[in-house]
Amino acid sequence: FSSRRRHTRYGTVTGVQTCALPILIWREKMTDQLAALTTIFTEFYYWVTVVLMFLIHVGFCMYEVGASRYKHHQHTLMKNTMLIPLVTVTWFFFGWWIYWAFPTGPGFAPSIMNESAALITDESAFSAAWYVPTSDLMGMNLNDHISGVFWAAFLLFSWTAASIVSGAVIERITTFAFGILAIAIGSVFWTIDAAWGWHFDGWMLKILGYHDAYASGVIHAIAGGFALGILVVLGPRIGKFSSSGEPRNIGPRNPWLVTVGLFLIYTGFWGFYAACNIPIYDLGPEYGMEGVTFWTATNIYVTPTTLSGITFNFLMSLSGGLLAGYVISKGDPFWTYSSGLAGVITASAGNDLYHPIQAMIIAMIGVWVAYKLHYWVERKFKIDDAVGAVAVHGYAGFVGLVICGFVLNGYPSSGYSVGAMWDGSTYAAINPLGMFIGAIIMFFVLGFIPGWIIAKVLHGMGKLRIPREVELAGLDYQILEDASSDEKAVASASR
Repeated sequence: FSSRRRHTRYGTVTGVQTCALPILIWREKMTDQLAALTTIFTEFYYWVTVVLMFLIHVGFCMYEVGASRYKHHQHTLMKNTMLIPLVTVTWFFFGWWIYWAFPTGPGFAPSIMNESAALITDESAFSAAWYVPTSDLMGMNLNDHISGVFWAAFLLFSWTAASIVSGAVIERITTFAFGILAIAIGSVFWTIDAAWGWHFDGWMLKILGYHDAYASGVIHAIAGGFALGILVVLGPRIGKFSSSGEPRNIGPRNPWLVTVGLFLIYTGFWGFYAACNIPIYDLGPEYGMEGVTFWTATNIYVTPTTLSGITFNFLMSLSGGLLAGYVISKGDPFWTYSSGLAGVITASAGNDLYHPIQAMIIAMIGVWVAYKLHYWVERKFKIDDAVGAVAVHGYAGFVGLVICGFVLNGYPSSGYSVGAMWDGSTYAAINPLGMFIGAIIMFFVLGFIPGWIIAKVLHGMGKLRIPREVELAGLDYQILEDASSDEKAVASASR
């Protein structure tokens, strides 16, 4: 590994500005046919992953409608649909800027780009200055083939974070409250955690040795924690608990929709994995090995991996989750399908480095913990998580981070310099303590606490939960009544 100074083909990245605009990098790469082919391939690669990841949202819509009762169907669908424009617009205006501005904390560790611990808003390469809405990189630009598709890939991650929260709170939250919460998790808090722990310059890599290749923590643990914070304030659905406090089962009303929805989420999640990689990159010059050519795919931390390897691990962790879910739930279809997803989520933190058998076993452990914790928390704290989102995403993601710290103990957290933990000027190796602290940050600090605070504020304003009579009648009551009147008018018409 290279020294702390990051050597690249564009110069040494320290206090010296390497280029006035990232756009110059791509312009230089387009000067010969091989470089042009690499750039166009990368652009098309990310474009395809965005299309695949759209299936995650289709799956969530089907899954949540299938899990909800008929009287809430259309509201459930519309709520999850409207997060698309809300998160997209806010992500364009400030979410993407946050990702590039906050890798240093600010104040926790200096950037390898400019050696400052302040927000990265100067004119160094990869600065947030280039990602304000009016920037040349935030629109049509024939000299830039990457910014738009990369922005869109992260945007789809944002939709996923908001959709995870959506399922947990169905049938009782107001549309207004959910819109505010979707923007908060989708364009603010997950973006901060991505800057901290899912960025090659993130302070959590340097201080903690944090490693989360496919987002066990930066998407799933934080969204699960955020949802749990909301649920504590929101309360259970009417009738969920008996007078003695025993939970009642309000199961899925359309198992077929739930099944197809989850299979679409599996498919989109595969695209998610691909989007977390840089598909083709020459790491020789990047690591200061001048004259050495080493073309490979890399993960988000610019460390080498292969699409072939992660395919092994994705399918083995999916299979481990399904097998464990089937056994633990005694063949319950809802939990079996959900456990396939939980298995992949548990193994995702280290699936760039695990052996496939490790991925399968880790997935099984995560499913067991998530399933048991879900029912324990439900009975102990009267938490009504309508689709098990906190368990499948939050608990599984948290456990996945902790396990990763033990299994990959000593592996480099980054392809750049790897030094001592807590140093801050270098990168710590992956380790159990750092990963546990990282899991706490993701689930509680950036997830549960903000979700609880925002929900408390909305509750105090009387804007969090729908009225009791509306919940009993159904959020779609007026729509259904109007439809019934229309049908009667049609049936009684003479012509």
